[in-house]
Amino acid sequence: QVQLVESGGGLVQAGGSLKLTCQASGLTFRYYVMKWFRQAPGKEREYVAGVTIDGGRKNYAESVKDRFTISRDNVRRTVTLQMNSLKFEDTAVYYCKAEGMGSNTEYWGQGTQVTVSS
Repeated sequence: QVQLVESGGGLVQAGGSLKLTCQASGLTFRYYVMKWFRQAPGKEREYVAGVTIDGGRKNYAESVKDRFTISRDNVRRTVTLQMNSLKFEDTAVYYCKAEGMGSNTEYWGQGTQVTVSS
């Protein structure tokens, strides 16, 4: 079955860095657009970043632009989110999502907690 497993979350001080990894299995990874979302307590889930199937185009929410970098490795079937200059407001559960090209197929990971102390 399809699995997306996030890892790399944790507690970090403001200004610090974390790198999240999403490991995919059970799907043809190179056919999926990969995205990161996050959900803070009491708030709706929001888009963070996305990368096209070949890694050629990347897109970021304004709130993380110039601080976060999304990358993918189609051989290892991973997508990563390098997060630098972390702020208290980046505290959330971070989820990766796979969206099938030309289809309505989508899958979500279980999430990983990122906590930034001020």
